Amino acid sequence: MKPLSGIKVLDLSRVLAGPLCTMILADLGAEVVKVEPPWGDETRGWGPPFAKGESAYFLSVNRGKKSLALDLKALEGQEAVRKLAQRADVLVENFKTGDLKRYRLDYESLWELNPRLVYLSITGFGHTGPRAQEPGYDAALQGYTGIMSVTGEPEGPPMKVGVAWIDVMTGMMGAVAVLAALYERERSGLGQHIDLSLFDVGLFALANLGESYLLTGRPPGRLGNAHAQIVPYGAFPAADGWLVLAVGNDEQFRRLCQVLELPGLWERFPQNPQRVEHRKEVVEAVSAALKTHPRGYWLERFKEAGIPAAPVNNLAEAFQDPQAQAREAVWTLSHPLLGTLPTLANPLRFLSRTPAGPSLPPPLLGEHTEAVLLEAGFTPEEVRALVEKGVARAAKREGG
Repeated sequence: MKPLSGIKVLDLSRVLAGPLCTMILADLGAEVVKVEPPWGDETRGWGPPFAKGESAYFLSVNRGKKSLALDLKALEGQEAVRKLAQRADVLVENFKTGDLKRYRLDYESLWELNPRLVYLSITGFGHTGPRAQEPGYDAALQGYTGIMSVTGEPEGPPMKVGVAWIDVMTGMMGAVAVLAALYERERSGLGQHIDLSLFDVGLFALANLGESYLLTGRPPGRLGNAHAQIVPYGAFPAADGWLVLAVGNDEQFRRLCQVLELPGLWERFPQNPQRVEHRKEVVEAVSAALKTHPRGYWLERFKEAGIPAAPVNNLAEAFQDPQAQAREAVWTLSHPLLGTLPTLANPLRFLSRTPAGPSLPPPLLGEHTEAVLLEAGFTPEEVRALVEKGVARAAKREGG
């Protein structure tokens, strides 16, 4: 049995942060009903790539869920969600601040029906403050929170992180918040509202750079692949490709200079603060030495010497790495349209007794509409009427 077996989650979120959060909960055993409009979550149309009409984006964060296609602008759709919320343990939504209040699907309205409900709201800026009404998109939040100002080459333009970094972290923080609220509910018997914003998560994730600014009052700049407080640390070109060096202490630097045959560099800059002060000279010397041999040669030498280093892999190389294969980094599911579907494995799969694991494949649009509504107490006639009126959309698996 998985740790969240028996927990019912109502997922009203779309795109990335909310769906990632609820997929984590599903992998841990929760029953997740994804409520999406009859035309589908926006990411069903985000591509290419597509496989038989299914987008890779949607498939990446919607494993383990049932799809209930429902129009929340219709009174009947709103009433159906209220009925489902009475039986739910968790509700996750990422509507703009105040939107769900118009439908009486906000936390206060649903608390009256189910005071045990844990209600997670994910927004761009939170429910308070001067930007509370503004929409939130990952790229915009990377600009607002400053991460773009420290990403990219020193002389180049600001650069966003290659994936929707703040969205992904917000989804993970959302799962942490839900688990904390469920744990507290065991003591109090009550749910609560969680106001989680991409803005707050983005600032929190600045970590050491954010703290450096708070201590000094000086905003750090861009360093490319380098580290603000450690040298040498980052990506370097070898003769045939790129590798990463992560020299974290003075002893590792001493051994690095031995391997690179740069004894003078160690003698001049034996301590990290010296190397940070003379960053350009140290980096140029290391880079010149690394260009004399192929990447594989250096990685083997560094491994023997105990120097942290790694190749800069593309995604094919990353998934083909023996460690990824040994740790089974890909879960394979059976999908009604695609047949065999590879998906990204949840890193919580190594709990010793109750590991995360896949259940359902990402759903087809409206695939579980009928089953979910019938389980919630609707009669077959009522379900049929909702479908015929266009309030709900039902789809069946091939052969179903």
